[in-house]
Amino acid sequence: MASISEQTVIPSPLEEVWPLLSDPGLVAACIPGAELAAEQTDGLWRGSIRIKFGPTVATFRGEVTLSYDHAARRCTIEGRGIDQRGASRALASGSVTASGAETTTLAVDGTYSVTGPLEMFANTGGVHVARALLGEFSANMARMVEERRAAEGSGAASLSGAADPAAPRRAAEAPTDLATESPPSAAAPAPTPSPARATELSAFKLLWQAFLSWLRHHIHKQGTQR
Repeated sequence: MASISEQTVIPSPLEEVWPLLSDPGLVAACIPGAELAAEQTDGLWRGSIRIKFGPTVATFRGEVTLSYDHAARRCTIEGRGIDQRGASRALASGSVTASGAETTTLAVDGTYSVTGPLEMFANTGGVHVARALLGEFSANMARMVEERRAAEGSGAASLSGAADPAAPRRAAEAPTDLATESPPSAAAPAPTPSPARATELSAFKLLWQAFLSWLRHHIHKQGTQR
């Protein structure tokens, strides 16, 4: 079993991020190529992730059990998956803990194992791939927070206009045509937009990000040893 211990920062307040992290559907929307099945039972979620290798698309299907501790802002994960051809299998377990105030730090700790053709790649580069993927997830989650904040602000502005105390006076002073006057209607708040699904994951892009992550880690390690 290989282990992973990584951190990533989402530049958004914890109080806004944690409710989104508590929704598996929204989390999946921030992971490139990931999809969750509509139904779930007792914390068990089924889904898939698609990865493009040039003109070829590989699909990995699996299931994950999620357990939330909202007081500690922690999610425990147990998952397993198999690629569509049945050649590679993966097991993973761990936890994701959120902390912070004005910004949110996600700490990911766990273990994983991969068997089959991808085993060597997972053992040698899995940590760096996970680091690159976490960075992309953080950017998508921050974008989702901003979109929801803007939608809520728009809805609040609409309600504020509807509740304008001067509106009745202006309405009374305006000429009225009873034959054509329409009944007043309350302004409805702007709907919260559905999350846009993250772009399908390109293996070449992810591998390049993983290489850069490995290079930065290697340079930092060399610097600390001097």
